[in-house]
Amino acid sequence: MQESSTIKQELLVATTNQYKLKEIRELLSAAPVQLVELNQFPNIKEPEETENTFSANARLKASSYSKMTKMLTVAEDSGLVIDALNGDPGVYSARFVSSDATYQERFVEIFRRLKSVPHLPRTARFICALAVVDNEKVVFETSSTIEGEITKAVSGSAGFGYDPIFYYPPYNATLAEVSQHDKLLVAHRGKAFRNLKRWLINTKNYQLEAQ
Repeated sequence: MQESSTIKQELLVATTNQYKLKEIRELLSAAPVQLVELNQFPNIKEPEETENTFSANARLKASSYSKMTKMLTVAEDSGLVIDALNGDPGVYSARFVSSDATYQERFVEIFRRLKSVPHLPRTARFICALAVVDNEKVVFETSSTIEGEITKAVSGSAGFGYDPIFYYPPYNATLAEVSQHDKLLVAHRGKAFRNLKRWLINTKNYQLEAQ
């Protein structure tokens, strides 16, 4: 009798951020899908992120890329929310200050604004919302957070984005001062994509059996 083999469903990961892709590949390494990157579609147009919540932007991106590629697609929208700054930079985290600003420039602006409200706590959180779209229908959504504080100085060289100014009290360190493994155990993106992996494993529709 011929042994059955598993054909993995292709899943388009709707991001060109190589740091995020590295994390997502690690997080979904045991999932029953074959990951496809956006760079395989060089002429695809990036949708404008016009929504005002992470969840809505994730749905928008997943729907847009799925429609253009006809593929099962996952998109995430994530960012830093600072309480003392009324939630900024929020959904504009990747465009804060300007779309081409460096993160060092963004750190300087955040520290400048926080200096004007020294009486307020520096509490903050990272939020990651993701959506999976298949045939123009949202088939899975999840959202996760990690709570912390904004430091008074940049610290650490690991991680990326706002990690060097995000202090995580249980680790007594910023997310840029810990290993990739330790970061993904607790971080917003790690939690969200582990939720996705569990869904993919438990959802038979996305695992095709070939005899």
